[in-house]
Amino acid sequence: MISIVRTAMVSLRRDRGALVLSFVLPIVFFSIFATIFGGRKNTTPKVHILVADEDQSEASKRLLQGLTSEASLVVDTRPAAVKGVEQPDYTAASAEKAVKDGTAPVAIVIPAGFGENPISFQPSEGSRTSIQLLEDTSDAVAPQMVMGLLQKVAMTSMPDVMAETGAKYIDQFGGGLTKEQKDNFDASIRALRSREQRDGSNNSSGGIIAVTARRVVGENKINPIISFYAAAIGVMFLLFTASGAAGAILDEAESGTLDRVLSSRVTMTKLLLGKLTYNSLLAFTQLVVMFLWGWAVFKLELWSHIPGFLVMGICTAVSVAAFGMLLASICRTRAQLGALSTLIILVMSSIGGSMFPRFLMPEGMQKAGLFTINAWAIDGFTKVFWRDEAIWQLWPQLLVLLGMAVVFFTVARRIARRWDFA
Repeated sequence: MISIVRTAMVSLRRDRGALVLSFVLPIVFFSIFATIFGGRKNTTPKVHILVADEDQSEASKRLLQGLTSEASLVVDTRPAAVKGVEQPDYTAASAEKAVKDGTAPVAIVIPAGFGENPISFQPSEGSRTSIQLLEDTSDAVAPQMVMGLLQKVAMTSMPDVMAETGAKYIDQFGGGLTKEQKDNFDASIRALRSREQRDGSNNSSGGIIAVTARRVVGENKINPIISFYAAAIGVMFLLFTASGAAGAILDEAESGTLDRVLSSRVTMTKLLLGKLTYNSLLAFTQLVVMFLWGWAVFKLELWSHIPGFLVMGICTAVSVAAFGMLLASICRTRAQLGALSTLIILVMSSIGGSMFPRFLMPEGMQKAGLFTINAWAIDGFTKVFWRDEAIWQLWPQLLVLLGMAVVFFTVARRIARRWDFA
């Protein structure tokens, strides 16, 4: 028995692919998901929101200040500067357009008149002015989170308004207050406001504001989340397919077929370009089948987005095919390719959004995902199927995917020089 165990251990040590899959891959995945779920104090990442203050009252400014001080929010009141020129503050129209363009998942519009009656304990009171919450529901978490934080900030940033409103309701429904009681209330409220201005204290509770949520992206979609999963899962398996198909060159090198091909008029560059073309067609066909299945079974809105799908599908297929060629050129055997491709592709898919939405990841992990094919492909397909954007608006994703393809193929060709001189 000891000899059998020793023999098995020696075999495992020699099989580097099996060794990597047995020990390295679990540790890598544990580290990634521990970073996503356990590497921060809060269970959700910061949410980027836009605020358009059309009221410009004391109450709206204090509400905005309260939102800005929230650790869970990143608040912008104006677009980023363009060529060093400051842009005007957001309006209701510009904030809605920014949400539609994907600048942020949520925008808050504080309308004119909000400061006249910012807080009420009667939801049906007719004189209340409702804050508008503009949602991009491709991020299902952000709107709900911001809705709750709005109520919290209203309760903590305007304690004097809450006290004044409470006194009004006591006077209205409690049988009326004497002049002395009203004077005492007014003095207490003035003291509270003075303390707020002096030390910035914002500890209070109670009170609500009226908020009306409206979807500005995805409101007319039948089942838009299916496009996300089709792209996310599709790209991950495209990577596996491309690396497996590119591995044919390793089989040809081992069998001697590659030497016979190169002894003819076919150069290594032409051979790699031919394999790149075939692998791209294979990957694109696989993507077409994935989206057709989504259309037939899950009501994916495919036919109204054919131009964008074709452009994104072709660029994604070329990029993953070039990546497969790079992996195959690095490896010496099929066993090495299998182990290396499994490790790299699963890691890319986990941080690139194929396994878990990137908008729920920590900020550092989201930035790391930008180094993967998955992230750019998913972002492009989201623009096509969720935001209904035109082809010309896909240029960042197309440029990066094609740029990756060029880099991957160039490096693969250089590494493949070893076969030229074999």
